[in-house]
Amino acid sequence: MAEKFNIDLKDYQYNLPSDRIAKHGTSQRQNSKLLVYDHGNIVDKHFYDILSVIPEGSTLFFNDTKVIQARIKMARKTGAIIEVFLLTPEQPTEMATSLASTKGCSWICMIGNARKWKDEEVLETRVTINGIEVPVYAKLKDRDQKLVEFSWANQNLSFGEILDELGRTPLPPYLNRPDGPEDKARYQTVYSKVEGAVAAPTAGLHFTEDILEALEGHGIQKQFLTLHVSAGTFQPISVSKVDEHPMHNERIFVSKQNIEALLNSNFIIPVGTTSMRTLESLYWYGVKLLADPKAEFHIEKLFPYQQTQNIPLKDSLNAVLTYMNDQKLESINGNTEIFIFPGYTFKVCNALVTNFHQPGSTLVLLIAALVGDDWRKIYQHALENNYRFLSYGDSSLLIP
Repeated sequence: MAEKFNIDLKDYQYNLPSDRIAKHGTSQRQNSKLLVYDHGNIVDKHFYDILSVIPEGSTLFFNDTKVIQARIKMARKTGAIIEVFLLTPEQPTEMATSLASTKGCSWICMIGNARKWKDEEVLETRVTINGIEVPVYAKLKDRDQKLVEFSWANQNLSFGEILDELGRTPLPPYLNRPDGPEDKARYQTVYSKVEGAVAAPTAGLHFTEDILEALEGHGIQKQFLTLHVSAGTFQPISVSKVDEHPMHNERIFVSKQNIEALLNSNFIIPVGTTSMRTLESLYWYGVKLLADPKAEFHIEKLFPYQQTQNIPLKDSLNAVLTYMNDQKLESINGNTEIFIFPGYTFKVCNALVTNFHQPGSTLVLLIAALVGDDWRKIYQHALENNYRFLSYGDSSLLIP
């Protein structure tokens, strides 16, 4: 695939000085800078101006995933610190069920200092919830799979409640600092709702309740869907053939209301790359259903590039609606590994609200797929005009 599209990762690198990486969010979310790219023209704004630059009649799609306190530190009896970073629930396998569990659960994790944690060794820590001290235990069940089993002494408490007190905010590694008390709220969108992400959908960090409430008065509709952002979003590309990069698999949830809004929208703007990946994956699920009414909602990373038919968007969405109606479903969930890079043809999205991403990352490739070679002009302008980069950085509205 990389040969077909002549993808050379060197063409998607740029020099990002460390002092341009925002270590903290702005004190007021809406005060971030906003770069507006509109059909080749660039204008500098602030995020509180966004209502004046979003085309009237647009529909914004927000990812309402909520970041869990996924980073846990525990100590061996020797004093050695073991850091566990939750990735994927294994037992129970569903995110919501695992977080609601009161009887223990197992997760696939990243484990810091793992060589010092013996197989089947149980670590213990204590957390105080509602004035009650609760012992919490972690056992390394399978070193190769990095499978950790959690249990606790109070079965009136869910794992989600335990995490909320015991865990720490999973800040991106490139911030290179420990999380602070302010991060628990700041590294979360104001509309976050569905627990399950281990990284924030950062394009949404700039929105405030006031801006959200003002959207409809400006002729702009809003919709909420869910993609639980995984730690794979930070995984660098380390292969020479871009298409061989192992894309992360993320869980997505879409409602019938979302699909009906798409069918009735003339201009669709996802807030963030996660919302964009969800919407584009939904189109490809419809394509799958048209070929096989029993198709699984799983979009493999290169599936879009292997298709030869140009299925109209409405046909694809109606195929999903028909399936949902037949199954009497109000929402559907699936998985996506979709890899959007130059050469991809967007089927759903007309524009994008997003932050500024790491050099040579899958997200820069996605931006280049949307705006073409102008991605470099956009990023150069941001660098020359003191924009802040990455998760806590400034924002952009990209209209190709």
